[in-house]
Amino acid sequence: MELNQRICIITGGGSGIGKATAIALASEGAIVHLVGRTLSKLESVKEIIEKTAGKSFIHNADISDEAAVNRIVASITDTYGKIDLLINNAGHSSQHRRLLTTTHKEIQAVIDSNLIGTINCTKAVVPHMVNMKEGTIINVSSTAGVAPSPLGGMIYSAVKAAIINFTGFLNKDLENTGIRSSVVIPGEVDTPILDNRPTPPSREARDTMVTPEDTAAAILMVVKLPQRANIPELQIRPTHVRNLSAEIEGATNG
Repeated sequence: MELNQRICIITGGGSGIGKATAIALASEGAIVHLVGRTLSKLESVKEIIEKTAGKSFIHNADISDEAAVNRIVASITDTYGKIDLLINNAGHSSQHRRLLTTTHKEIQAVIDSNLIGTINCTKAVVPHMVNMKEGTIINVSSTAGVAPSPLGGMIYSAVKAAIINFTGFLNKDLENTGIRSSVVIPGEVDTPILDNRPTPPSREARDTMVTPEDTAAAILMVVKLPQRANIPELQIRPTHVRNLSAEIEGATNG
């Protein structure tokens, strides 16, 4: 699919996978709308994109706020009359990983950012895509949603599994509308989210992981397929298999 002048919304666009994907999409000519809670990070990504003559716009918002999401989508459709691509990437994990140590506040925050935000953004763009009779929705999950463990954490694993299920539901619910949905499921990716683990991985360990740019390349591959084709589910994992025993033990104790 040709991406030049395609209108793209990407959540969590200020860092990690979101940042790398935004830069990759803009380099292909897409008009990228960055959504996130930290304005300074969004501004930094916008500056990088514009240095290479790309086009991007910033929307500083919490996507768990349905009204805020609806305002963003309305402003974009008022300007362009369409939305071609939504990438639901925003999300974070909890400091505590086990059932009995994870607080209610952590549980609600992880559900809000990963799942509620994804649903809010999807509900907001789908009517416009239905009218266009085409559109692409990419949801970013995690292998924690496929193989839960203390390292991924109780609530993070649960919501990432929900994202996979939600993507499958979208493909059934929107069957033959021209809208395709895909879930990209990364393994360990060297992003700032790793800093929140009870035992953060070493620099040496991070060097063996998938990078945000690798994940962005996988997302771009899915997006650039002709609209008639879809990859409903795609996993991308590190080639090197790490010994996680020490980190899992730290998570079990946390």
